[in-house]
Amino acid sequence: MTPGINIAKKAKIVYKIHEYSHDPASESYGVEAAEKMAVPQERVFKTLVVSLDNKELAVAVVPVSSMLNMKLIAKAAGAKKAGMAAAAEVERSTGYVLGGVSPLGQKKRLKTIIDASAESFSSMYVSAGRRGLEIELSPNDLRNLTNGTFAAICQQDHCQ
Repeated sequence: MTPGINIAKKAKIVYKIHEYSHDPASESYGVEAAEKMAVPQERVFKTLVVSLDNKELAVAVVPVSSMLNMKLIAKAAGAKKAGMAAAAEVERSTGYVLGGVSPLGQKKRLKTIIDASAESFSSMYVSAGRRGLEIELSPNDLRNLTNGTFAAICQQDHCQ
């Protein structure tokens, strides 16, 4: 069990765990997850941690088929600027390793913004806290468990 799975279990929400054999040579953890689970990339979401201009960290949950727009995530998080957080900072604040960062069960609760495209699905997939392990849950359950918000935060030319 990971902290992310424990959070879902404790909340008594409906969820499914999907495990697959992770290939360490894979260049994109999210695309690999979608391919190995035979799920459209638009339904598999990656968890990215950004550093805001006020030195706070925030979590962006976007489809693996999309690119995060830094201006949109900054605006959604109430900041002027955002940039990708340093790997060591991500691992220290979330308690997860890169490629296995879950939006659930992080060591430090961070402001979480989920791309609005998630609202069009009955269920979505996010990392359960380890490479090769995904949790499928409803977008509203993810929002509620993270105290998150929905906002359009991906590049328009990459959004579905």
